[in-house]
Amino acid sequence: MPNFASKLSILAALLTTGGAWKTYIVPHIQGQDDTPALLTALPSYVTNATIRFAEGTTYNIYTPIKFPSLTNVEIVIEGNLTYPSSISTVQAVVGSSSFPGAWFAFTGGNNVTLRGSSNPKWGWVNGYGQAWWDAQQQTNRPHGFAFSKIANGVIRDMKIWKPVAWNFATSGSTNLHAYNNQIVAVSDTKAFPFNTDGFSAGGANMLFEDNHIQNGDDCLTVGSGAKNIHFRNSHCEGGHGLSIGSLGKGGSVADVQDILIENVVMKNSLYGARFKSWTGGNGLARNVTWKNISFDSVPFPIYITQNYWDQGVGPRPNNTGSTNNTHIQDFLFQNFSGIIQDVPYVEGSCVSDPCWYYVPGATGKEVAIFDLYPGTAINVVAKSISAKTETGGAVTVMCNSTTITTDVGFKCWDGPFQVTKAGF
Repeated sequence: MPNFASKLSILAALLTTGGAWKTYIVPHIQGQDDTPALLTALPSYVTNATIRFAEGTTYNIYTPIKFPSLTNVEIVIEGNLTYPSSISTVQAVVGSSSFPGAWFAFTGGNNVTLRGSSNPKWGWVNGYGQAWWDAQQQTNRPHGFAFSKIANGVIRDMKIWKPVAWNFATSGSTNLHAYNNQIVAVSDTKAFPFNTDGFSAGGANMLFEDNHIQNGDDCLTVGSGAKNIHFRNSHCEGGHGLSIGSLGKGGSVADVQDILIENVVMKNSLYGARFKSWTGGNGLARNVTWKNISFDSVPFPIYITQNYWDQGVGPRPNNTGSTNNTHIQDFLFQNFSGIIQDVPYVEGSCVSDPCWYYVPGATGKEVAIFDLYPGTAINVVAKSISAKTETGGAVTVMCNSTTITTDVGFKCWDGPFQVTKAGF
């Protein structure tokens, strides 16, 4: 994992370059869009600069901010930022050809910090997502922060309130430290906050720690091309787990290596640890570890599937005859403990019958489901697993012994959870 203690600070970088440090306080005009003034000033603050949204001010970010390549720059959000409250207004922007891909789009740079506030009343980014969730509106939704192609970046102390959908994506970045961030994508009604992913990790050499995420999709999702990702000491609630993938969509070749996820609390989440790849995918995910995971009211604490599908386009495909699948190697699930939710329920993201997460033959009491295919998995182990069900029923597993020949840490069958040698 990256050694952030030895990474140059922005101040050190400034001393090295010998440039003068500049500070820009973003202006605010009541009732007007504050983005244009910032975009006009940005070219003068792309190097050795602080760009500050001032505490005590609520800014109107009515149109997206696309940052140019930055060097030794910190973006400080000490005031509150708001998207437009009108769904149609946002949709028009997202649907336009000029939309930069995210409402806050970073396009590259070196030594860039995105910093929020420690003041609990300020530093919030309000997406007005509740109206979108209530309307079940999923057309032209904005991504939040695309922290892309940044070398030596920091995301810290950010606070997101009711985002419409996706939050932070780090595609193409390297040497990133994201810590002490908070995402609150919690619905006040029965409407579900679809696709409110927390962190979408792409790139290399990244440390995510001490983050608190309440959402309706993956707390963490690790995409193809990700290498050396460490996610730890965090709280995930209400979403879809700590996920690798989905990988291999449309037959694409996946490449994921060296992932460590540890010391995480999973509460009221559909999944705990999850791997998902599409039927017909290619490539390899290897050296992935989830350990020290505490789960409470989680239906699927450990879940692997190579038959991921899109419920919006039709029934689950039959994968039994597939010759291609994303291979997995050296997967470890270690020291999982908690309560399996085994009472009948319908999770809020279900829009099909059966639900997209339905597993044929499952009892709802499985601590682990290994949906593997012959010749695709090497050295997959669940070790030191302790689980109970809410109803007090016996804990079970699902695993086809014809798909993997090595000891997976429990008896590989569809039946009671019985620990084997590798599981101790």
